[in-house]
Amino acid sequence: MGFQLIKPNTNFDFVGKRKLAYFLSISLILIGLISLGLKGGPRLGIDFAGGVIIQVKFHDEVELAQITSIMGETDLPALVVQRFGERADYEFLLRTSAEELSPSMVRETVDDKLAEYFQENQYTIQRLEMVGPRVGADLRESALNALFFAVLFIAIYISGRFEHKWFIAGFMAAGLAGGVYLLKLVGIPLGFLVLAAMIITLVLSWYLRLNFALGAVLALIHDVVIVVGIFSLLNKEFDLTIIAALLTILGYSLNDTIIVFDRIRENLRNKISTSLSETINLSINQTLSRTIITSGTTLIVVLSLLFLGGAIIHDFAFALTVGVIVGTYSSIFVASPILLNFRPVTEEEEEEPAPAPKKPKTAYQTR
Repeated sequence: MGFQLIKPNTNFDFVGKRKLAYFLSISLILIGLISLGLKGGPRLGIDFAGGVIIQVKFHDEVELAQITSIMGETDLPALVVQRFGERADYEFLLRTSAEELSPSMVRETVDDKLAEYFQENQYTIQRLEMVGPRVGADLRESALNALFFAVLFIAIYISGRFEHKWFIAGFMAAGLAGGVYLLKLVGIPLGFLVLAAMIITLVLSWYLRLNFALGAVLALIHDVVIVVGIFSLLNKEFDLTIIAALLTILGYSLNDTIIVFDRIRENLRNKISTSLSETINLSINQTLSRTIITSGTTLIVVLSLLFLGGAIIHDFAFALTVGVIVGTYSSIFVASPILLNFRPVTEEEEEEPAPAPKKPKTAYQTR
């Protein structure tokens, strides 16, 4: 008999551990939200905040503290100096939010200051990028819209795919569009608008009894919030590559959730148990081998990118690594157990036993 990663008769009590999982998830989310609140939101990269970034390569060893001290003598506002790539590369990124200076003026300022301490052949300015504040604001709006509409269309797809409620899902989308339009008229900031739209999506899913969609959307929001919170805790920057990673995480987590949901629906149709909790738990166990193999192979790839891909895609790979782990966890411990809390137990358990028919009275009993 060949090696089996997960035995066919495996029966871990995932549903029974859901309260512990909820506690863990809520704790991670709260820690991340507190960090975001204390820091005034995520640390935005140049793509979103606007400004100028300069990459400088030195040909001899130089310390980060030395470059920070030298560049601190300039008048460039909000200047941040950080090491780029491996330590032996001697490369540094200089970021500034200078809006009134042209890129050529920023380059000249940096070049002049470095020339006071180094010879021309000791360093090279390899690249210079600039993003205007208006462009950064537009990119932030586009990124938030992309995340929101991804979650909305996922909710519509799950409702039609698993509950055959395409019309109701379309009604939900129309209601959401109306709600977002009214909130825009009030002049609510974009960040709060997207948050309100997410809440409206959850409320409509609950009210319209789109329970599979509710579980999937909650799991996706759970994944994104935890990844964003971890980035805030580690003081990592948010740029367009991280938004791409978040959208990738949404797709990966949804695929994992759909596999489990499909088995749950199949087992509900076959009525393998009168208990919904047993049905859900068995479905998770039946798909556990596929979940672990899929997540494991994906994790090998993203870990290779993380450790071997270089500094440019390091944060992107890190976001994917966290997202794959959290997405796998949420498919098992968040999305599926939510069905137990919001979906009727089963048709058999929901229906009360019909009262026994009364026997007709006999002639003797009527007297």
